[in-house]
Amino acid sequence: MPCKPLSSLPERESLQCLPGAREPSSHQLHVKNYQYVLAFYFAIQEVNKDSHLLPNLTLGFQVHNAFSSDQFTLWSTLLWLSGKMDPLPNYNCQTQTKSAAVIAGTTSVSYGPFDPMLSDEDQFPSLYQMAPKDSSLAHGMVSLLLHFGWTWVALFISDDLKGEQFLRDLKAELVKNGICVALTEKLPDTKTMYGPSDIAFMSRIRVSSANVHILHGEAGSLITVDLAAEFFLTTGKVWIMAAKWDIVTSEMNHMLHSFHGSFSFSPHKGEIPGFQHFLKTVDPSHYPEDFYFPKLWLHLFHCSPAGSLCGKIFNCPENASFETVSGMIDMSTMSDSSYFIYNAVYALAHVLHNMLIQKSEMGSSEDTDQPRLLPWQVKLSQYPLHRFLKKIQFTNRAGDHISLDEKSKQRAHYDIHNAVNFPAGLGLLVKVGEFVSKSPLGQGLVITEEMIECASLSPQIPRSVCSQGCGSGFWKVPQEGRPVCCFACVFCPEGHISNHTGRWQCVLCPTHEYPNSDRTRCLPKMVTFLAYQDPLGMELACMALCLSALTAAVLGVFVRHQHTPIVKANNRALSYILLISLTFCFLCSLLFIGPPNTATCTLQPIAFGLVFTVAVSTVLAKTVTVILAFKVTAPGRRMRRLLVSGAPNFIIPSCSLIQLTLCGVWLGTSPPFVDSDTHSEHGHIIITCNKGSVTAFYCGLGYLGSLALGTFTMAFLARNLPDTFNEAKFLTFSMLVFCSVWLTFLPVHHSTKGKVMVAVEVFSILASSAGLLGCIFAPKCYVILLRPHSCSLHGFRDKTLCGSNKPS
Repeated sequence: MPCKPLSSLPERESLQCLPGAREPSSHQLHVKNYQYVLAFYFAIQEVNKDSHLLPNLTLGFQVHNAFSSDQFTLWSTLLWLSGKMDPLPNYNCQTQTKSAAVIAGTTSVSYGPFDPMLSDEDQFPSLYQMAPKDSSLAHGMVSLLLHFGWTWVALFISDDLKGEQFLRDLKAELVKNGICVALTEKLPDTKTMYGPSDIAFMSRIRVSSANVHILHGEAGSLITVDLAAEFFLTTGKVWIMAAKWDIVTSEMNHMLHSFHGSFSFSPHKGEIPGFQHFLKTVDPSHYPEDFYFPKLWLHLFHCSPAGSLCGKIFNCPENASFETVSGMIDMSTMSDSSYFIYNAVYALAHVLHNMLIQKSEMGSSEDTDQPRLLPWQVKLSQYPLHRFLKKIQFTNRAGDHISLDEKSKQRAHYDIHNAVNFPAGLGLLVKVGEFVSKSPLGQGLVITEEMIECASLSPQIPRSVCSQGCGSGFWKVPQEGRPVCCFACVFCPEGHISNHTGRWQCVLCPTHEYPNSDRTRCLPKMVTFLAYQDPLGMELACMALCLSALTAAVLGVFVRHQHTPIVKANNRALSYILLISLTFCFLCSLLFIGPPNTATCTLQPIAFGLVFTVAVSTVLAKTVTVILAFKVTAPGRRMRRLLVSGAPNFIIPSCSLIQLTLCGVWLGTSPPFVDSDTHSEHGHIIITCNKGSVTAFYCGLGYLGSLALGTFTMAFLARNLPDTFNEAKFLTFSMLVFCSVWLTFLPVHHSTKGKVMVAVEVFSILASSAGLLGCIFAPKCYVILLRPHSCSLHGFRDKTLCGSNKPS
């Protein structure tokens, strides 16, 4: 019969399947690929047995081989279209059948992965892909990396449009989650095995510093990876792969294979009921028209059942089935592509069923006089198949929702498998987890770590980081010119902590807390001050009390010997005032010791300023008295009236009034207050009195310094007056000590804080006061107590008054 054009072929509903099974050869048998055909057979068998799906109709089919060559695949396609071994393009010599649809893979070998190049509806309007898009695959892989703490990865991506799209998606997810890429390698669609590029690629795998490799590509580009894994053992490297990887697992023929312990992502598939039983019972006698089936059976079991094309070559054992196939072939586990073929058959069956039902209903409504057509009496040529395929949705027998409309697929669901190489060369993909996109935060990835076989010899899962994580107490400092995952660990600075590993910044402790020595946690600071219980506070308080008692004793000596010439020589009343003011100087230092409060903080500047002003002004008055007394002894001097009128006594209230005014302004504008010092002493909060106005403090201190400097100047000028009445030398030396103490106090006070600063203030008060007491009154007490006869009237007549060393 002559061939007719394809457009004039008669109709008969059937399906075409072009599986990836290859002709057997002596060196390589891709037996696993024949599972595609078995899944196709199983789905057709279930549909034809289903009384509710296409009732009273039998779904027919044809099976054609798809070789590993594009040329032979095209030849096989033309053979199906034309029906001749020497196909004539655009003609078909078959007059009995016309296929409703074709189930084929996206390449000449595998079915599984979604191909974005085929998703253009304008270019491929009649093509539907069963596999979901890989838009969430990168998210799932990154979630797995984060779960195990892998932040340093190498990428091996096929050099094609699909690989480029996946690489862009993956890098965006990696950057968003702080994961760095150590190496990116493009995998060419290799045609020549063992070429120079293969050797270079193998060496790059071994020298890669990353212990985790992400692999994504088509079967043609995986030849290089397969060779590298087979002949260049790289243990300890974890491979994370995508889609269907039978080309990988089929080569796992020893325990230390490079892919052992790796992970594979594949679209989620439920367990199909009855498929295991089908594999257990099916044999070539059930499909005698399949010439490949008996050849495969003969290769696996070395026998041929009755009724097959190979005839009776040895009787097969009763238990011969795909379920008992040993070695590295696992026929019982349904592959991704087989699952997609199973769903494709059911999708077409549901579409044909809906088309028949709709046509039957429309035919009965259009012409009521005509008898109603039964569904199987309807011709499908009047209805476009695509309109129904786009809308088809159903739930398969595994409980999974199936839809060919990409918009209805709200979320991606992946199964995660662990590649395990058992003894005797059996390689399996064991399901260890799942990933569901668009899940609540932290719930998208589920991993059962107890089921994972590690890639290394160690039972621990390998680490893959550029730099070892920084422990608690350290923070990460990026290294210039390197990825963000490469960093140095630096100890947290003073006052900061890091209580978690892998911190980019240390946290500052609150002001009332301080970090421990390891910089891992903040501890509460101890509140402290210059207390009487402290050794330093106790010593200073004892010194103040002892010196004040000594001053009181000196005052008692002077009162007891008030009628002696040495006491009366330099204004007895001024000596009393000076001794009383020095006593208060010593006692005012006690205001600086103990817990500060508002009262003590307010009294400190007033007491200090006034009592020291009285003391210094008294020394000034004594100096003026000496000068006036010397001037009076000269005949004709007018100073007698000043001395007799007691003018020097007005110096004390005048100077004290000025100091009192300064203190009033200080307290009125910015008075001292209780403050806390959290930085001066580690681990302590020091309670101190804040001066309030630093300017007012230094103004009062400056006034006191000016008064002391003026007193020192006058005493120094009067030092050469006659010794009998002159205590100017003692006054000069006392003011020298006083000024030296407070000049030293200024820089020390400025450079210290906390309790030390308070101690410096107390010590300066005690030292300057002791200087005045010792330099002025120590010589007089020596004469009064140890040389009393030197101060008698007889001694005065002998011109040796009060221990004078002048010759008579």
